[in-house]
Amino acid sequence: MAVEDVVQWVDQFTDLIQQFPLNDIVFLLYPLILTVVGGSLLYFTHTDYWDKPKRYTVPAPKKPDDVKILDNPTIKVSGTTAIQCYMPATGQFLGFVNPSTPAGIDRAIAQAQAAQEKWAKTTFNERRKVLRTMLQYVLDNQEQICHVSSLDSGKTMVDAQLGEILVTAEKLQWTIKHGEAALRPSRRPTNLLMSYKKNTVHYEPLGVVAALVSWNYPFHNLMGPIISAIFAGNGIVVKVSEQTCWSAAYYTSIARGALVAHGHDPQLVQSVVCWPQTAGHLTSHPGISHLTFIGSRPVCHAVAASAAKTLVPVVAELGGKDAAVVLDSAANDLNRIVDILMRGTFQSSGQNCIGIERIVATPGVYDKLVSMLEPRVSALRMGLDKDVGAMVSDASFARYEKLIADAVADGARLLAGGKRYAHPDHPKGFYFTPTLIVDVTPDMAIANEECFGPIMTILRTPSSSASDILTVVNAPDFGLGASVYGRDSDPVLRSVVHGIRAGGVAVNDFAVFYAVQLPFGGVRGSGYGRFAGEEGLRGLCNLKSVCEDRFAWLGIRTAIPPPVKYPVPDQGRGWRFTKGVVGMGYAVTIGGKVKALGDILRNM
Repeated sequence: MAVEDVVQWVDQFTDLIQQFPLNDIVFLLYPLILTVVGGSLLYFTHTDYWDKPKRYTVPAPKKPDDVKILDNPTIKVSGTTAIQCYMPATGQFLGFVNPSTPAGIDRAIAQAQAAQEKWAKTTFNERRKVLRTMLQYVLDNQEQICHVSSLDSGKTMVDAQLGEILVTAEKLQWTIKHGEAALRPSRRPTNLLMSYKKNTVHYEPLGVVAALVSWNYPFHNLMGPIISAIFAGNGIVVKVSEQTCWSAAYYTSIARGALVAHGHDPQLVQSVVCWPQTAGHLTSHPGISHLTFIGSRPVCHAVAASAAKTLVPVVAELGGKDAAVVLDSAANDLNRIVDILMRGTFQSSGQNCIGIERIVATPGVYDKLVSMLEPRVSALRMGLDKDVGAMVSDASFARYEKLIADAVADGARLLAGGKRYAHPDHPKGFYFTPTLIVDVTPDMAIANEECFGPIMTILRTPSSSASDILTVVNAPDFGLGASVYGRDSDPVLRSVVHGIRAGGVAVNDFAVFYAVQLPFGGVRGSGYGRFAGEEGLRGLCNLKSVCEDRFAWLGIRTAIPPPVKYPVPDQGRGWRFTKGVVGMGYAVTIGGKVKALGDILRNM
């Protein structure tokens, strides 16, 4: 049984179960049934079933034995070029990491290049084995991975489980199951004039690619580019953020350990950390064939300019101002929707590129939604063992407070939070109070600037029409993701889904387009290009077009006709002949083709 057969079975099962009312029990049983039956079919029928993953160990980073709370937690300290690492949740010192130099970056690229020359010759089956072993390690060690991420970035263990483990496991599983199909040579159509040719597009490794990734998901943002790069046959250098570099060596060793377990060169995967003034050496390096950038718009301007020096292609994901649109037709589903809005806004303290930055509600549900959200937001507790964790630093706190104060001065209502929080147990930690601000209008700065923090912002649309809704939703100069909530049969829902200018839209859910490995990226100020899915894998390849003779075995090949051989005997005759050739190939009527054939025969 093929994967496609299992998918068809799932679709048929879904159609059947939708004929019955879905109460809570059935809703819980449904994914269980699909997991047990569908997953078993996939597992036991997969061609690589008997290739068992290998177990390996990687030492986790250790905190210093002596607990030292920094008076002023910051990555840069006087007297050293080393990067100071600390726990954002407590201010506890974790250690120093020496940044890479230009010479160090040169060595990393050279080592990856040497390893890639051999790796490029591996089969897809060999690459799958490495990824399957890597997946097994992630599943076996997820608590340790989450704990390290929590120490380094300040997120709770629950947020780490969802934002680090789940999405990384999904990317590994998707690539194992579907990566080869995306990268196999694909046949392409021909035309009448070239009907004796056969056309194929081949997806070949680029060499060594690079990724510059952000700090909000230190494990997933590092592993995601590695998974895609090595499956496509490339080597990779990942430049990690200075804010979360303490965990980078451990996470890199996880990828390298899977390579070593199967006898491959671990130097294929490299990670570096450096100060901004050194990063340009990587982004303009002639040894880099492709660059993925995840970060802010101002930094992307510098990265793109640097990459242009060597014409390195760039995929840029620059965050967003994602809207969650709640329609009047969602009125009977608000209890479920409120749960999603809370998770979508406050996961990882709002430090989520596809987090919900704006809730756009239509008049019929606006007041009810506000009344339901106010007590929920006000009840949120702060701390690693509570609901909302720490932020990576306090660099944006003054900006948050000003955005909120300006909005209130212009007529918005602050119902919860709105200021930094002094944690009673961790006064040196970086916390911002979960915030709810309503009656926000599209002209306010808080409705247009990416906050990247635990701030829930609610806007009311002028009416319930699709045009008024889209005017509000599409106002900011961002377009990464969005979500729309309403009755499936509501024509407004479909109009809004198709009218939103964004790279991905989730219907009656939040950000699921990322969790199922659809191509990911944005438009306008949210960047360009895509990673994840088939498009993301192919984007890490040289797309080589190959055109061959279909009937070479019969001796049928291209021959230059006498009227157009160099030297051309007669330009007039040659032009009439080629005019006939064009007519034969592209005339839109039979009569036109017959006339063209006459031109050819008369001028042979």
